[in-house]
Amino acid sequence: MTIRRVAAALLLALLTGAAAAQAPASAPPAAAGAHAAAATLREQVGSPGLAAAVAVDGALVWAEGFGWADLEQKVAAAPDTRFRIGSVSKLFTAALVARLVEAGKLDLDAPIQRYLPDFPDKGQPITARQLAGHLAGIRHYLPADFGLPVKRYASLGEGLAIFDADPLVHAPGSAYLYSSYGYNLLGAVAEAAGGRKFLAALEEGVLAPLGLAGTQADDVELIVERRARPYAAAEGGGFQNEQPIDSSYKWPSGGLLSTAPDLVRFASAHLADGFLRPETRKLLFTSQATADGKETGVGIAWRIGADAAGRRILHHGGTIEGGRAFLLVYPDALVAVAVLTNLSRARFAENEVAALAAPFLP
Repeated sequence: MTIRRVAAALLLALLTGAAAAQAPASAPPAAAGAHAAAATLREQVGSPGLAAAVAVDGALVWAEGFGWADLEQKVAAAPDTRFRIGSVSKLFTAALVARLVEAGKLDLDAPIQRYLPDFPDKGQPITARQLAGHLAGIRHYLPADFGLPVKRYASLGEGLAIFDADPLVHAPGSAYLYSSYGYNLLGAVAEAAGGRKFLAALEEGVLAPLGLAGTQADDVELIVERRARPYAAAEGGGFQNEQPIDSSYKWPSGGLLSTAPDLVRFASAHLADGFLRPETRKLLFTSQATADGKETGVGIAWRIGADAAGRRILHHGGTIEGGRAFLLVYPDALVAVAVLTNLSRARFAENEVAALAAPFLP
């Protein structure tokens, strides 16, 4: 066991993750610093609840909940509270795609009709690699989409009907356009390539191997223990219950629940051998480029950049009704940090989340 992992075990032993307003007096400086940064962030975004976690060198070193997972029942937010993670779900879809590529079941550069022969031909081939890097030309949400009635979709394929007849926004590969619908399509491709329904394939290929027991579909028909209640800001101050949604059409792009510890464990598995091969991890973390050679800053789902100090970072955020999530990774330092909230339109991203990672960086 490395010195960093021994220190990680000591840190976690000193922190219980309770929704306390003040860090334990015995907390080491790094944990106390993360606690303070998380408490400040919750105050800034005004969320009813927040949970955060940090992993170093593959070990969970700090996890804590702040505020409320459920205001009505006075249930405190905790590290094991399951929040909606929105588009951070795309990273899990990318991991499933990577596993299928390693198994020889999915060719990233084959036309998607190899796997989905009924998907309408757009006149130019679309590939899984393009979908994974937001280069395929599939449209994103339109304002009218948010007015669609809440509906239960029996399958991912049924949900594709929302957009599958629409023309491409641009020629595949010619430009970058962020598209959640593109990721729903990628999930359907993965489902067909692996011969398993998406959620079952995700459980078998990603969640179970990594021991991510707190991550699952945000299925409104299921009783889910420790699921955070979703809120929106009310006019005049305070909170109100967010309007109901059904994510059955978008499991791959934005339909998952997770916990802060699960997210940093998931990220940490991408920084060491065991879950994915080195060449696969390189594929995920290498920027794709448009046809004219311009890098997009996005690999296979993961966004690639640098922090204010010039350190390499990998990240993805998610915004959804009643939730905001962010996962930030310093691959060279082997540090991962996750922040989850249960408030619509909570505003924070890599700069704010970096404050929680800072005490643990070398």
